[in-house]
Amino acid sequence: MKVTIDNITVEVPNGTTILQAARKIGGDVTPPAMCFYTPLKGSGGKCRTCLVEVSKGSEKDPRPMPKLVASCRTTVMDGMEIKSITSQRVLDARAGVVEFLLLNHPLDCPICDQAGECHLQDLSYEHGKNGTRYEFQRRTFKKRDLGQYIQLHMTRCILCYRCVFTADQVSEKRVHGVLDRGDHAEIATYIEKNLNNEFIGNVIDVCPVGALTDKTFRFKNRVWFTKPMTAHRDCDKCCGEVTLWMRGDEVFRVTARKDEWGEIKTSEKTGKTGWICNDCRFDKKKASDWTIEGLAPIDRHSVIGQGKYKGLKKPEETIEKVLDGRKPRLLMDIHSVSEVNNPAIELSEINGPATSAVFKKNNHE
Repeated sequence: MKVTIDNITVEVPNGTTILQAARKIGGDVTPPAMCFYTPLKGSGGKCRTCLVEVSKGSEKDPRPMPKLVASCRTTVMDGMEIKSITSQRVLDARAGVVEFLLLNHPLDCPICDQAGECHLQDLSYEHGKNGTRYEFQRRTFKKRDLGQYIQLHMTRCILCYRCVFTADQVSEKRVHGVLDRGDHAEIATYIEKNLNNEFIGNVIDVCPVGALTDKTFRFKNRVWFTKPMTAHRDCDKCCGEVTLWMRGDEVFRVTARKDEWGEIKTSEKTGKTGWICNDCRFDKKKASDWTIEGLAPIDRHSVIGQGKYKGLKKPEETIEKVLDGRKPRLLMDIHSVSEVNNPAIELSEINGPATSAVFKKNNHE
């Protein structure tokens, strides 16, 4: 099927969603997504950040859709034309959704462990507005320990349901979910149960904000000070393919490998989604436990990529190129003329006796 998104035409197979077609194009055309997660069945359709405008339904029925649609849940039709960043309706709607998501979200970025890799930070920077119209008291929750390794900051949660789907589809038994409805809805365990399943640590990776944090990494370092390295080990429980967040030879945390959309990659070893077990994530915190492959691919858009780009090329010296390889010549070397950098000259000869006296007095003190 041929689909046109922001005047860019791409061919996709039948059953492809608008979001997946836009990701095939890439760049700013791709709508943001806070709840959709490709490896998780049933995800999407909750955050409404991926809204787009369908200006032409298909070749057979060219009528536009009257309302904006969620691109993660809407499949494409042959000849469909879609507007993402070229539609002012879409931009206004995304700004409204961002404002809605930030109604109860606290300004925890200076102390939040998710800062630097938070999708909500990127979303608010790219699609948000300055200030808020919300004047009421924000809802707050107490911090809760969900077992030995995970802490829940429900105040930061945006109810994307990713952690619920992950626990339901990856772990053997889910013991947490969404309780209550409306503005009382919250992520919680049933009767304060602990999350102690062998693969439950993956809920930390899928959380787009800092609601579910790794207790073994909390407040230890900022992600932009660490260097992500791809590594693997032989594990009888999972694929063993991870990303080590290191500073020097010290391993601060271990996460699953993620792609350019922030989703867990498919394992090269098993061909399935690369979920990792708790042993690899929490217990193997030494470099000697892993076979390190090299620097993980980092998007230049991310603050984590500061000074860690792979294949960085130094700009060419244009003056030498123009002069056929000859270096530029200085017509006059001001240092040899002024002799201001000559330590043998008395200070009084340059600045006068008054300045020299003050300098000698301060130097003596």
